[in-house]
Amino acid sequence: MIAGYGIAIPVGAISVLLVSLAMEKGLRQGLIAAVAVTSVDFSFAIMAVVAGSAILAVLSPYEEVLRIVSGGTLIGLGIYGLMKLRKRQDGLSTTELSEGHIYLKFFVLTALNPFTIVYFTALIAGNGSQWDYTWQDMAAFVIGAGLASLSWQILLVYLGSTAKRFFSHRFLVATIVLGNLVVIALGVQVLFF
Repeated sequence: MIAGYGIAIPVGAISVLLVSLAMEKGLRQGLIAAVAVTSVDFSFAIMAVVAGSAILAVLSPYEEVLRIVSGGTLIGLGIYGLMKLRKRQDGLSTTELSEGHIYLKFFVLTALNPFTIVYFTALIAGNGSQWDYTWQDMAAFVIGAGLASLSWQILLVYLGSTAKRFFSHRFLVATIVLGNLVVIALGVQVLFF
């Protein structure tokens, strides 16, 4: 679970997007997004314990491409979020995403960041021959990482949906703008730093 919290807690673009979605759409849609994020973390934990070294070898030649796609996607999402908010403020109708689309969107966005699998693999490989893995060890790692991710994502979504009830519309709009600007900044950081 400590490994799962280690990857989930640092605030990144996905955390900002989860909180923003929950503030804008509510708890139900936020929980769907949280489950999508956890699905990727859970899948990456499984891949790390089963074939982490091989996956790193496959991803290494594409590191630059993955970085560009990830950074560009984040910048695009931030700009799209700002444009969507502007349309809503202007009274124009915006297309609502179905629950399946929300799940797919957050699953793909989370999967675009290969850092999670690198992190999990580094934790496992870092122990080298000092840890003789059993199936129970691997299952405990995967389940612990998954539960940690799920509990953190649910907390973020709950905080976002609770904020919706206690703060003014102007405050919520300001946080959505700020959240999208943070996502753009994180995309720029991925691309250039």
